[in-house]
Amino acid sequence: MHQKVFAVRSGGATGVVVKGPDDKSSVAFRMDDKGEVKCIKFSLGNKILAVQRTTKSVDFINFIPDYPHLEFSHECKTKNASILGFCWTSWNEVVFVTDQGIEFYQVLPDKRTLKLLKSQSINVNWYMYCPETAVLLLSTTVQGNVLQPFAFKSATMSKMSKFEIELPAVPKPAKLSLSERDIAVATIYDQLYVMYLKHHSRATNSPGAEVVLYHLPREGTCRKTHVLKLNTTGKFALNVVDNLVVVHHQSSQSSLIYDIKLRELDGALNVHQPVLPAQSINPYKIHLTGPAAAPSQAPVPCELYSSSWSVFQPDIIISASEGYLWYLQVKLQPTLKLLRDKGKLMDFLLRRRDCKMVILSVCSQMLTEGDKGNLSVVATVFDKLNQVYKEYLDAEQVYTAAMESGPSRSSTSYKRPVRTQAVIDQSDMYTHVLSDFTEKKGVKHKFIIAVLMEYIRSLNQFQIPVQHYLYELVIKTLVQHNLFYMLHQFLQYHVLSDSKPLACLLLSLESTYPPAHQLSLDMLKRLSTANDEIVEVLLSKQQVLGALRFIRSVGAHDNISARKFLDAARQTNDTMLFYTIFRFFEQRNMRLRGNPGFNQGEHCEEHVAYFKQVFGENALMKQATA
Repeated sequence: MHQKVFAVRSGGATGVVVKGPDDKSSVAFRMDDKGEVKCIKFSLGNKILAVQRTTKSVDFINFIPDYPHLEFSHECKTKNASILGFCWTSWNEVVFVTDQGIEFYQVLPDKRTLKLLKSQSINVNWYMYCPETAVLLLSTTVQGNVLQPFAFKSATMSKMSKFEIELPAVPKPAKLSLSERDIAVATIYDQLYVMYLKHHSRATNSPGAEVVLYHLPREGTCRKTHVLKLNTTGKFALNVVDNLVVVHHQSSQSSLIYDIKLRELDGALNVHQPVLPAQSINPYKIHLTGPAAAPSQAPVPCELYSSSWSVFQPDIIISASEGYLWYLQVKLQPTLKLLRDKGKLMDFLLRRRDCKMVILSVCSQMLTEGDKGNLSVVATVFDKLNQVYKEYLDAEQVYTAAMESGPSRSSTSYKRPVRTQAVIDQSDMYTHVLSDFTEKKGVKHKFIIAVLMEYIRSLNQFQIPVQHYLYELVIKTLVQHNLFYMLHQFLQYHVLSDSKPLACLLLSLESTYPPAHQLSLDMLKRLSTANDEIVEVLLSKQQVLGALRFIRSVGAHDNISARKFLDAARQTNDTMLFYTIFRFFEQRNMRLRGNPGFNQGEHCEEHVAYFKQVFGENALMKQATA
């Protein structure tokens, strides 16, 4: 959780307020006034407070329960060095950054002292710390453009490969130096990047400023990998939101959004233009509080792109003049109108955190609005969705196989794949898009069927087993529009894959399309399904007559349980159906035993009583007399 610590001096004591994104995380306390506070920070979990008042030492106060709430101080060990600042790398580990190097300490709160873990001598101009990755960046050399990174993890400090930021050319004898205002460090797509805001230079005839991204791996050399073209000049600030680089431009009061995964290759570098037209941050109104605020006073609009704004990575904006801390968020729904190319729009949305419902709404709109009839666009979108779906299914399969093979060195390294919102499965498409689409009025049935078949084609292309309910949707749509010849062709040429639910659906269509009965039986036989199982499936679908016809077609009607069929007939609440089934078994009994009655072992007494109640005793078949 991001928190900011504010200190106010007054009458021999310093009041401290710790503010977070909500009131629950706020803390307030007082401490002795020992001079001006240059820097004040809590360690992770608000356990230890560190306060820098001079360039020589840092003071510490325990906030751990049951520990003495006393202040203790520690001086930097390097003589004549000035402390530029400090960074907490864990709840009890801190690094002092001086103009002559860094000193990495472990804080021992019970002993109220610090233990030196490691130090490194290096001339430092300024520093920048990334808490997400615990990487510290030091600016060295006269121009400040050689950066030396260090990584911290559980009491260890590792020196990473240093690298140089290429500064723009300027006419001699002038020399540029790298300012920390033009550098930001952030994680984008799980990779650490150093972002350099390269201002417009007349000497290079560049059309505007650029943001140059340097990829900083844990091991290996740092390389310049991406250039974001801003196409304008002025004052800028950087944020990273949902793996998007957001560049705020003060004079135009707008922000540019870049996605480094949407690439346009320019040699070895990826050169990027904004994904969307420049957009302004959504206006925000502040409710005034305090003694000066009238109860009926209307909320006041917040000043956007103010010169008093301070931007922190990855997604924080603080307005010093108004005393507000904001998290920046990206609204995905408006991108539907801003990004007309459906392929690019899908590429953009599939990489966003909360994308599922927006993607599904894109699919629905695509099928019923402007792109109606454009199957190539539909195919492109389905393929992009199913590629992500297939990658997830494959990862899940690999993980399952590794777990089933038992514990081993390799299986311990497997993590269960995370199902992100970008995984749009067949159930999602069926529920939110396709089932509604088939019911839409004013859409040509040929296009509806073409879309359904296009989705099935895409699933097959990625070798994803098609769920039976999609085939059922195709069949219902064909039947609804009396396209039986097409249904017959789809089944004949196995466009619709065989399955038991599909065979049952075909059986239910017999009254509308008589050949469906034989088509369903052929399908069940191809599936090599056991006859008993087929009967169970049909009865569960209340296809009692269909089950009886099937069992007669395979010559097994003399051995079936009468009670099972009579139970199923009763459950339909159709008395004439019950009569037909009851009469069939009476006739079977007569043919096999010469008596229409049921044997005691068949347990049909309840059904005989019900038959008498509804149709009367005289309706029972009489035993044939010699």
